[in-house]
Amino acid sequence: MEFISKETIVELSNPGVVSRQLLNPENSSSQRVTITEVHLEIGAVQPRHTHEASEQIWYAVSGTGKLLLADGEEKTFSAGDVVRFADKDVHGLHNDGAEEFVYISVTAPPINFGYAYQEKK
Repeated sequence: MEFISKETIVELSNPGVVSRQLLNPENSSSQRVTITEVHLEIGAVQPRHTHEASEQIWYAVSGTGKLLLADGEEKTFSAGDVVRFADKDVHGLHNDGAEEFVYISVTAPPINFGYAYQEKK
């Protein structure tokens, strides 16, 4: 069993975005998943990107935003929705709603996302 205390959870951030690393290669011996809780302020954007060898599942906890997909496509993503991105699927998110957007991300196999953020606390 592993127990991860809330006081030890690392927060990574970019302007308008905070990613709480709930379970990742730095705090767990799991070889199967990374779990993050991501918060986007109103107007914040996670730019389109891909993951070469990992899939991701996002569960929208609160708010409404736009998924940023391949070829400029966008799709509404709201609290209660779930989306799965296969390896190499283009994805990103724009919080164009009226409140903070929060989602949980499960990534398999795990990725250490420190490379994608400017600050670490």
